Amino acid sequence: MATETEIKLSLSPRAASRFSRHPLLLSSESKRVLLVNIYYDTPDRRLQRERVVVRHRRKGQDWLLSVKTVALVSAGLAQRGEWEVPGQRGRFDFSQVDDERVRSSLEAARDQLQPLFTTRFWRKSWVLDAPGGGRCEVALDRGWIEAGDQKQAICEVEIELLAGPLNGLFDIARALQAGLHLHPEASSKSERAYRLLANLPLAASKALPVPTSAGMSAIAAFRLIAQACLNHLQNNEIGVCTSTEPEFVHQARVAIRRLRSAIRLWEPLLPETFVATFDPLWQQLASRLGETRNWDVFVAETLPLIAAAFPDQPTLDRLTSNARAACAESRRHTQQTLRAAAYSRLLIEFSAALVDLSEADSGALAAFVPRCLKKRARRVDERAAVAVAADAAARHRLRVAFKQLRYGVEFFCPLLAGPALSNYHQVASRLQELLGHLNDLAVAAQLTAESLPGNEGESICSWLNAQTESLLPELRQLLAEFQRQEVPWVAP
Repeated sequence: MATETEIKLSLSPRAASRFSRHPLLLSSESKRVLLVNIYYDTPDRRLQRERVVVRHRRKGQDWLLSVKTVALVSAGLAQRGEWEVPGQRGRFDFSQVDDERVRSSLEAARDQLQPLFTTRFWRKSWVLDAPGGGRCEVALDRGWIEAGDQKQAICEVEIELLAGPLNGLFDIARALQAGLHLHPEASSKSERAYRLLANLPLAASKALPVPTSAGMSAIAAFRLIAQACLNHLQNNEIGVCTSTEPEFVHQARVAIRRLRSAIRLWEPLLPETFVATFDPLWQQLASRLGETRNWDVFVAETLPLIAAAFPDQPTLDRLTSNARAACAESRRHTQQTLRAAAYSRLLIEFSAALVDLSEADSGALAAFVPRCLKKRARRVDERAAVAVAADAAARHRLRVAFKQLRYGVEFFCPLLAGPALSNYHQVASRLQELLGHLNDLAVAAQLTAESLPGNEGESICSWLNAQTESLLPELRQLLAEFQRQEVPWVAP
């Protein structure tokens, strides 16, 4: 089995028209070829479920049969198994597939395989030496995905590693980004074709389980989790930039929260420069998304409650109008941030830094987990002791500590076992939901004061504070219940 390693970057048609004049490419010869790819699956989409791709590619007069495993795409980087042999269109010989599981699945599906969609594009390519060693192929693809009666344009750059270390890909990607706005692509052509074929409305993506295992090094686990967080974030980019549906912003914000929690959990093992460089940048982006999320919650969830409690409030119309305007303005700023070249560069720089992290002396993940979670649980206990009787700021600090603990438990789920895990996670979920509601009420009071300056919003703010007070007994009860739970890890 060969391993295909590449970075995929999207660009605008205008940038594509200038791509061949990039200084990095001027001294290298280019080749141009038309590629036609026919993708196959069973009528019930069995290969899609099993994350395997089968295609026939026409290159000139020849046909190639390709089999690929579907990889997690993180900041444009994908590493997948690949088998490619000469073939004839519509005929399938899987004898070269040396992964027994994949070959068995393909053999079982062979008689049901049928053409599903096609990609047709011109590829202009260059072979370059990477600055740090190795060789890469840079390819500009322009054409179309054709799925049923649907079409979608292809305009992207692929940088494939031919030989040498992985960081050569990032060296070339950064050099290309220096002259053009190239954005890491979150999905492959086949994944986009499946979505196009299904013709489903755009939907927000949630975090998926991360397959950590006890035998991994602690840094390898961090890299895998961080890449999954990037994938979660990027799967919601289009929705954030093109939709007013609040869930896209919410999920993008969750992705960054999970990523920053992972950085905090692993901070003792990470280089100081890594944390000092990237955590502030992710914090800035989280703050930008957080502001929009706060207005979304206020407009969609809190305003209806205020309207019901104050039906005759003369300032209610102005509060509603000001809040909706502020929400729309915040969303525009968030969309600008995700469309900016700085965000595209951050994805590449962070992904490159993840690849460069050394696993030496990081120890086994199995030994890291209990130490890590025990420390986070102790911090939750310390902050819980004062949170109920203190102010909203103290409850927010508890909420932050609790999120880091809960995300840690979720990251390490494959290593935790027994009924304690289910009970612990269930109570943790209820507690986090309540802490989130209390935070929404505190933020709502701030936003009301911003929208109705002076004394106009006093009665509404007082009502919001009363709602908070009414929930504190439940918080006290849930904290006590949580602290009685058996922890799902073995203390060192």
